Amino acid sequence: MKQTSRFTLRLVIVTLLTVVFFVADLLMGSVSIPLPEALKILFGSGLDSTFTYIILDFRLPKALVAIYVGAGLSVSGLMMQTLFRNPLAGPFVLGISSGASLGVALYTMAAGLVFGTAAVFATGALGMVFAAIIGAALVMLLTLLVSLRVNDTVSLLIVGIMFGSITGAIVTVLQYFSDPNTVHNFLVWTFGSLSGITWSEVRIITVCFAIGIVLAFALVKNLNAMLLGENYARSIGVNNKRLRIIIILITSLIAGTLTAFVGPIGFIGVAVPHMARFGLSSSDHKKLMPLTALYGASLMLLFDIVSQLPGFHNTLPINAVTALFGAPVVIWVIFRSKSKKSAF
Repeated sequence: MKQTSRFTLRLVIVTLLTVVFFVADLLMGSVSIPLPEALKILFGSGLDSTFTYIILDFRLPKALVAIYVGAGLSVSGLMMQTLFRNPLAGPFVLGISSGASLGVALYTMAAGLVFGTAAVFATGALGMVFAAIIGAALVMLLTLLVSLRVNDTVSLLIVGIMFGSITGAIVTVLQYFSDPNTVHNFLVWTFGSLSGITWSEVRIITVCFAIGIVLAFALVKNLNAMLLGENYARSIGVNNKRLRIIIILITSLIAGTLTAFVGPIGFIGVAVPHMARFGLSSSDHKKLMPLTALYGASLMLLFDIVSQLPGFHNTLPINAVTALFGAPVVIWVIFRSKSKKSAF
């Protein structure tokens, strides 16, 4: 009873924090907008055209995507850590992020060498998005083919890391032969950004995110069974190979889509699940899944606020902010794991 009330309290607090950070993300930035004016605009009665444009066409889609990125990558990380039984596994461990990066690199640099930089830039950001989706999908297909032949999750983890190394090497070669302007365009994408998202792109992200999250929550019982080992899961009727494929598909859908539109966002998927576990004294995914999603959403909104440097006209790369948060958490996880082992 005490654990249930503690979980409910945390759920309510994190939900309220998510709402607060969402509103703050709409109000804060290079141009501060009063709360009453923002509420009028959201409810369709605002008169200031400048504030209306800033909120409805810029900040609102950006805040929604921040929620999708935080919740989607965090839930993907939770599933990866359960699947591989590794506290440092994340949504990009199967090379999905590297595949998306390779797609963008081929589009911006290889296509630039063949057709010219001007022709590539003329297609705008939409071409980069399609390239990232195709790159992530190809790596996902390769991973799925390997998962059909490999029964050991550790071996699959190593294969995913090797895929990432191969794609990283190809990207490095492309950078070496490309002109500085093209390399700069690719590097800007790798920094990660929530800005410049249009409503048509938000709709695509929303559909992919909704499908992935619904499927992830549907796997709660199977994920709980995986915690006790694959042999136990098999004994209660869980098809481990099929479950592994489904988790890979869900992670690829969520992480691949988000990476395509906002760039590779690091550390969120690794760090946030541990924040949800801390103090919960339970590994039940019925509790962990919603907490992880809400923690990720609230933190990503907070990071977006910090990256905008409220009151200034400059914006920090979102990857820099997430790394400043995520790296210490990963270090804490490593030391915490070592201390637990030394206690036995």
